[in-house]
Amino acid sequence: MIRRRTLLAATGAGVLGSTLATGTARADATITIDPSANRGVWEGWGTSLSWWARALGDQDIFADLFFTTDWVTYRNKSIPGLGLNIARYNAGASSWNQTASGDRMVVSSGIQPWKRIEGFWQDWTSANPSSSAWNWNADANQRAMLLKAVQRGAISELFAKSPMWWMCKNHNPSGAQQRFQDNLQAWNQRDYAYYLATVASHARENWGVDFVSVEPFNEPSAEYWHAGNVQEGCYTSRGLQRTLLSHLRTELDNYGLTGTRIAASDETSITHALATWDAFDAPTRALVDRVNVHGYEQGTPPRAQLYQKIVTDAGKGLWNSETGNGDHAGFSMALSILADFRELHPTAWVYWQAMDNNPNWAMIDYTPPTGTGVTPTTPAQPGYVRPKYYLMAQFSRHIRPGMKILATGDPMSVAALDEKTGKLVIVVANSGSTLQNITFDLSRFSAVTGRPDGVVPRWNTGAGDSYTQRSTTLNGKSVTVPVNARCLQTVEVDGVVA
Repeated sequence: MIRRRTLLAATGAGVLGSTLATGTARADATITIDPSANRGVWEGWGTSLSWWARALGDQDIFADLFFTTDWVTYRNKSIPGLGLNIARYNAGASSWNQTASGDRMVVSSGIQPWKRIEGFWQDWTSANPSSSAWNWNADANQRAMLLKAVQRGAISELFAKSPMWWMCKNHNPSGAQQRFQDNLQAWNQRDYAYYLATVASHARENWGVDFVSVEPFNEPSAEYWHAGNVQEGCYTSRGLQRTLLSHLRTELDNYGLTGTRIAASDETSITHALATWDAFDAPTRALVDRVNVHGYEQGTPPRAQLYQKIVTDAGKGLWNSETGNGDHAGFSMALSILADFRELHPTAWVYWQAMDNNPNWAMIDYTPPTGTGVTPTTPAQPGYVRPKYYLMAQFSRHIRPGMKILATGDPMSVAALDEKTGKLVIVVANSGSTLQNITFDLSRFSAVTGRPDGVVPRWNTGAGDSYTQRSTTLNGKSVTVPVNARCLQTVEVDGVVA
């Protein structure tokens, strides 16, 4: 991710600005939930750990807020834990040492120090991970949050923004001298795959972390990876991607990590993802177990086309592995999630950073640390819970791993069924300017018994509410809820059998 996109701040204006309307429900819209239309089994919600976990990953309170569904006291207020269950760990590309050959990392003029993630293989002179060329004490805070997330039940993915700096042609882990130039030295291609596989193996054997997948690229086709860039990154041509994916599978297998899946290519847009997939030959596609894609494309991304090619035609997994934006109110994030459910049909959705130094991007904001080396001069300071947090809670606390995603035929809603417990979850948005009373028609389900008292709980964010619980009642095989303008609402119906 890099903030060089048109932000969506205007689209979310006023999401918390009105008073929640009450009164007699009127059926302004009816949405029929179809239990026969299976859109996949949900794997989960997540966040990448860099860069916030590099700063604050040693603090349990943030592990509880992000990776549990407990209610957590933060800044003297009880906050609902988001229940994220995917932690994306960033294997760093930076180190501050001088190698035995006298080489040092070249630092981009534009990068902020706290965006440099310390890597583990710090000297090319030895490939032995037990040698002094490797520093397994590096990146302590991000590793700490990874372990806290896993201890709270999260699964994890290993990804990298760049090869280690000494593997790069210009020793700069922010990119090549010019745009659209491969920066990985030819003689380090196998080394890069070996590095990632070694980190994955070490994590399993020493940290108790078994990465479900390894993703060797981060927005590899993007134009902004160059020597003056503001973060770690590396342009990787599609031909080089094919070579690296083959090396990665070999190196993972050499460590006995035959069950560790390969994800690719974390392109910044769906259009890039389609072009990259089309450029892969059949043997390369066979190496990819899941396609990861980022959700930064503006306009009308070809979501349905990517789903068709990746899931329907190729039988691969599909995640939205990173999305974020500068809409302070957060409503555009909710609409983006709903659009992905409607057309992309991923089985996981990951926000870029749950904590961000920019309040407009943040679920919880923070002030980054200062200093240019491993140890900060002044520590990071956590800040305030932002509106995005509560909007994410509307999804992530209710649509849980293992649920079956169902079709609603409506662009502003998603439904998920827990077939074991009989719980049906519906999340619906009102992007209009007036209250809508929305009826959910459940007549296609074989049974809808509800709770003994007939109460259907619902939660609302917007119009003065921040994940506020309310209720309505079941009416046979339908339920009607009032949804105010610029609001997101979650409904749970019990006793539902497909």
